[in-house]
Amino acid sequence: MKTRYRESWVILRELVKTDFLLRYQGSFLGIAWSVLKPLMLFCVMYVVFVKFLRFSDGTETFPLVLLLGISLWNFFTEATTLGLCSMTTRGDLLRKINFPKYIIVISATINALICLAINLGVVVAACILSGVQFTANVLWLPLNLLQLYALALAVALLLSTLNVYFRDAQHIWEVFLQGLFYATPIIYPLSMVGDKLASVAPGVGLLVEKLMLLNPAAQVIQDIRHNLIAPLTTDTIWTLSDNLLFQLIPVVLTFVLLGLGIHVFKKYSPKFAEVM
Repeated sequence: MKTRYRESWVILRELVKTDFLLRYQGSFLGIAWSVLKPLMLFCVMYVVFVKFLRFSDGTETFPLVLLLGISLWNFFTEATTLGLCSMTTRGDLLRKINFPKYIIVISATINALICLAINLGVVVAACILSGVQFTANVLWLPLNLLQLYALALAVALLLSTLNVYFRDAQHIWEVFLQGLFYATPIIYPLSMVGDKLASVAPGVGLLVEKLMLLNPAAQVIQDIRHNLIAPLTTDTIWTLSDNLLFQLIPVVLTFVLLGLGIHVFKKYSPKFAEVM
């Protein structure tokens, strides 16, 4: 058993190393793109949505909150997209070597996690230069990041299994991600939703905000923003609701999805090589 785990660890390490080195092979800037890409996207989003369309919570920290949100969303998008394609792109390896197939999906998500770590370093540096006052809430960040990774891995396991049998899954997921992006408060503050709906009926805005945070991706991104940068101005499911059972729904849903992803992947992975 120990030998098997050791072999699995070696394979995982080599896959991560190989994928990361090949990722920017041939590009002039190389690994610098892992930082430049979200920064360039942030500049576009900032000009269009903050300066032009006036999406803001009115605080000086909103640009940093926006940058952090984009970095976190990029990780989720990249981890799930790479995970989705991981089994089909490694089909030759599956047919040649006998090893736990989940390692391929984990390798893809870890590569996205490495880029997230680099981006978070940039965000933290920007916060320090901007004079952001960190609070004790930063101690929650490891748990927040663990939940975010668990969510990405859960979706990646499900999608990678689906993509082996239905190659249209990649295109469908791209469309779904686009809709999910706008349904998640990344480029606009969550409070903006409540303000816009406040005139409809009393309490409607707050209700919609709470329902949006039942989405695990929205919940964990808001939590990380709250705990790292703006605890006073970033609403979370913990600040909008006093009901513990309601607060725990997106967290529980994350790990239910992870359990489902592991179960589905384990059930169908033995047939991957012959299907591909």
